[in-house]
Amino acid sequence: MALAGSMQHKTGSATPAAARRFKPLEMPELEYTPGLAKEMAPLYEKVKSVIPSVEWPFFAPYIHAINRLKKERDAVVLAHNYQTPEIFHCVADIAGDSLQLAKEAAKVDADVIVQCGVHFMAETSKLLNPQKTVLIPDVKAGCSLADSITGADVRLLRETYPGVPVVTYVNTSADVKAESDICCTSSNALQIVESFGVDRVLCIPDEFLAKNIAKQTNVKILTWKGHCEVHERFTAEELRAYRRDDPNIVIIAHPECPPEVVAEADFSGSTSGMINWVKQNQPKRVVMVTECSMSDNVAVENPNVEFVRPCNLCPHMKRISLKNILESLVYMREEVTVDPAVAVRARAAVERMINLGN
Repeated sequence: MALAGSMQHKTGSATPAAARRFKPLEMPELEYTPGLAKEMAPLYEKVKSVIPSVEWPFFAPYIHAINRLKKERDAVVLAHNYQTPEIFHCVADIAGDSLQLAKEAAKVDADVIVQCGVHFMAETSKLLNPQKTVLIPDVKAGCSLADSITGADVRLLRETYPGVPVVTYVNTSADVKAESDICCTSSNALQIVESFGVDRVLCIPDEFLAKNIAKQTNVKILTWKGHCEVHERFTAEELRAYRRDDPNIVIIAHPECPPEVVAEADFSGSTSGMINWVKQNQPKRVVMVTECSMSDNVAVENPNVEFVRPCNLCPHMKRISLKNILESLVYMREEVTVDPAVAVRARAAVERMINLGN
């Protein structure tokens, strides 16, 4: 499906706005020398449990170059929890779930934001930082959930359900946010649905998130048939099979999973909620029913927990790599812009969400 129309980009060399503001740079040398190996050894010590030693000589020169260029460009790297460990632990300045990244994006002081995630996240950073340069290393890093609904769809829903508040998952395009009353994430959806004090709310576009939230509230939640292509693939039988193999295993699931999957889990929460649950409870063996890379990232800081990995990867998140992060900083691409008329209304929906939690 095509990317949302509100996201504009140009490929190739630096985009025009960035070219006017930033001088071109030469691509750094990417040689793994003995000196570099020694300099990078403390960082590798941190991630050696999740990055094989055979891969480190390839990653290390990119990590070193990116961290140097961040200073030169006055740039900050934001990384979602689903990014791979060499990005999440080695080049990210701020890491977290959608809500954490949205809040931190609003407070960033740097001139440049490099969004290591998918396109709606980069748009959200731009909405909250209209005067800053926001880059996404691969503009094709989309999202099946965001692509499941358009601004025109939301307008039609408003006509069909006049007066019903529209709560829109942050995993959507700026066009969709602009037609909404407020945004939400998986960590605050229940709070936001109940904040209106009404008996009916539209909670779009994630059908499974909406149905899982509906079980926790008396508010009638109207849904849309949007799904995450990673989480919709999990099944209840898959989780029961884990328990048959090990009755003591702990299962925690993301609320974008189907309700019957969440019902089989010991805990369900946002990616940050899942991470905090593992840190606090330190289970002996755990299955994190979400995107596979998050288990690697959490494992680094929880060495006493054994992670059983159901390896459902997000093909869009995996479009982000050290190579294209470095190219993004060298060539100042791909720059994300949002139509100003759309941005004003979309920003208001995101800011309402952030302010409600303060």
